[in-house]
Amino acid sequence: MGRAWRIEYEGALYHVMSRGNERRDIFLDYDDHFAFLDLIGEFSERFEIDIYAYVLMKNHYHLLIRTNRANLSKAMQWLGVTYTRRFNDKHNRSGHLFQGRFKSIIVQNDAYLMQLSCYIHRNPLRAGIVKRLSHYRWSSYPTYAYGWRGQEWLSTELILSSSGIENNHRVYREKVQRYANEEARLWENFRHGMIMGSKKFVDDIRKKYMPQAVHGEIPQQKSLAREFDAKALVKEAAGMLSCDLIAMRKSSRISASEKENRDLMIYALWKTGMLSNANIGDLFGVSYSAVSHSVKAFRAKLTKNFPLQQKLGEIYSLFKI
Repeated sequence: MGRAWRIEYEGALYHVMSRGNERRDIFLDYDDHFAFLDLIGEFSERFEIDIYAYVLMKNHYHLLIRTNRANLSKAMQWLGVTYTRRFNDKHNRSGHLFQGRFKSIIVQNDAYLMQLSCYIHRNPLRAGIVKRLSHYRWSSYPTYAYGWRGQEWLSTELILSSSGIENNHRVYREKVQRYANEEARLWENFRHGMIMGSKKFVDDIRKKYMPQAVHGEIPQQKSLAREFDAKALVKEAAGMLSCDLIAMRKSSRISASEKENRDLMIYALWKTGMLSNANIGDLFGVSYSAVSHSVKAFRAKLTKNFPLQQKLGEIYSLFKI
């Protein structure tokens, strides 16, 4: 299984979930639930994390959070390790409690929080554990739906205030009750196995956080790379370089200046790591082996040519968008 790609920044919103190893239970009794809730409070305070919603199921949990520091991985590691140690000590066991790495979805903005909180709170209904969500005590739903006293660390104002109506607990309760019919629309904006948001938000994530070379063992990076519109960007790059891309593709012989521009674009695309040599070759009408030769030759030419380095920087910046 490929490893997860963690994107972290101050003020980031996440839906996070972690499951028991081999889907085994991670909460065996009431005390385990209470102990985990206490830990979430420590987690919130220690790592400056806002907790908007939660549900604890028998073998997994969900949290809806905001990290005020860029520290999701560090915070989640602490939560998992600390709870595992205390759980093992209490139940006289050893070894892993959670199944590999936690899962996280980065959320575009506050507009998605209402829908995600409804999804999280409906987990006991989907699992058939209860017929009424008010009967399930291990979630933040009763606080949202009825105004019952909740955990001190739970932040409900942001989501409840989004209704803009005075009796927002009743409005929230009704929203969750009819949410089963709306759930599919939420996941229409779930992209690349890790992002909840618009296509523009995905483009912003790609521009800011996509590494220079896509890691073959990180499926989210590979998925995001496939959305990379190379043909449109090559066309734009050709315009910046004032070269005729169509003539370049059709002609078996091109001038030295045209070859330099073509090799520059090939090298910039190759450097992103988003396309194979065969895919790059298709864009310019050359073979994958010709791309390999072009990259090697251009890299050697680039070494002591400062104007060419500057030109490459401009085109590479375009391809990184």
